[in-house]
Amino acid sequence: QVQLVESGGGSVQAGGSLRLSCVASGRTFSRYAMGWFRQAPGKEREFVAAISWSGDSTSYTNSVKGRFTISRDNAKNTVSLQMNSLKPEDTAVYYCAADNRPRRMGTPRSIDEYDYWGQGTQVTVSS
Repeated sequence: QVQLVESGGGSVQAGGSLRLSCVASGRTFSRYAMGWFRQAPGKEREFVAAISWSGDSTSYTNSVKGRFTISRDNAKNTVSLQMNSLKPEDTAVYYCAADNRPRRMGTPRSIDEYDYWGQGTQVTVSS
């Protein structure tokens, strides 16, 4: 059984930083791309960032480019999301997700390409 456990959420003022982490267990972490999604109240879950299984390719939604950085440590089965210059519109529950296809080429951006999800961690940015 695959488990994803997120940590690092919290409340910050606009312009601040947070670092989210997600620890995976239950299958060979290094074979799968990983992604971060978020869901604000009343809105659909949306793609934020993804990193390929090898770590050599990353992808971001336009609104976070230049502010967020996704990374992975395959030795620690961990994927992280460094979030800088946070804005109130970044407020959401952030979810870590694992790709449903081993060694996929590129970085999956669709919810349908992920089959395991963490419980979510709240990020609140005040103005």
